[in-house]
Amino acid sequence: MARLRDPGSGCPWDLAQDFASIAPYTIEEAYEVADAIARADMPALRDELGDLLLQVVFHARMAEEAGDFAFADVVGAICDKMVRRHPHVFGDADRDDADAVARSWEAIKREERAGRGEHDDSALAGISGGLPEWVRASKLQQRAARTGFDWPGPAPVIAKLREELDEVEAEFAAVAADDHDPAAQARLEAELGDVLFVAANLARHARVDVGRALRGANLKFERRFRAMEAIAAGEGRPLEQRTLDERESLWARVKAGETPGT
Repeated sequence: MARLRDPGSGCPWDLAQDFASIAPYTIEEAYEVADAIARADMPALRDELGDLLLQVVFHARMAEEAGDFAFADVVGAICDKMVRRHPHVFGDADRDDADAVARSWEAIKREERAGRGEHDDSALAGISGGLPEWVRASKLQQRAARTGFDWPGPAPVIAKLREELDEVEAEFAAVAADDHDPAAQARLEAELGDVLFVAANLARHARVDVGRALRGANLKFERRFRAMEAIAAGEGRPLEQRTLDERESLWARVKAGETPGT
């Protein structure tokens, strides 16, 4: 990376980058790591972890050039953090169950934030605003639940989801009545947000990772849609030339031919 960033002999593209321009690639590489894990593709995981590591090295090199920190400082910082946050392994603290360890972890993080001069005492403190919103929704709900602010089970969450869907339906009607009303459109967006937030909470009660569940749904849709396209092309009439009823029929054929549960 030092060679790539050398002003005299380096790569023009690498030299033109900064933290902001590289950040989207960092996020993309993290998702590609997750995808390789989901596919249980170990050779791909090896390669994607290398790509992700390159992102860390890239950021560290730019910071070193600015005189802020270097790659060794990044490694040292995470090693120190892991030791500090695992007193039950590296110190004399009791080695309790996983829930107790999680509570200790959060307490140590609060102490770290206080040491940095951050004085947010909320149970929601420290949840990054840069997370994907579905991740942030899950984390907000998990933190709130630790204070006892939670539904006792999935049944009231499902009831709340139905209530939110009714409100979405009402706002769709309002938008249809006047599609030039920005207030109605804003209300519809807000209600749809509530539906998604409650759906994330329902996933938490089911102990289902929202991202993994959505990834599975995406893969299922893509598999079925591609199969529809293949059938339509094989019959000599592409999908875009079919009526809606014909497309629905193709979808039903594909779905019926799948193994249950896939």
